[in-house]
Amino acid sequence: MRHNAGYTAYGISGDPCPSSQDVRITRTLRDAAATIDISLIDHLIIGRRETDPTAAGCYSFRAAGTL
Repeated sequence: MRHNAGYTAYGISGDPCPSSQDVRITRTLRDAAATIDISLIDHLIIGRRETDPTAAGCYSFRAAGTL
C-alpha cells in the first residue's frame, strides 16, 4: 500500500477493472457527497491499454451504470 498526495494506491497492476476496494470507496464518496448535496459525477480508474481486457485503458463507474 502506498500513500501519496491524498490518495491510496493498492497493488497497482495497470488493469483498470475496479477492485472491491474501488467499489467500496466509490459508494462511500457518493454517499458522503449526497449528505452535503453534491453530485458525484464519476469515478475513473486509469490503467494501461495493454493490460486492460477491454483495451480501453480506463474504467468509468458512470459509463458502467454503477454510479
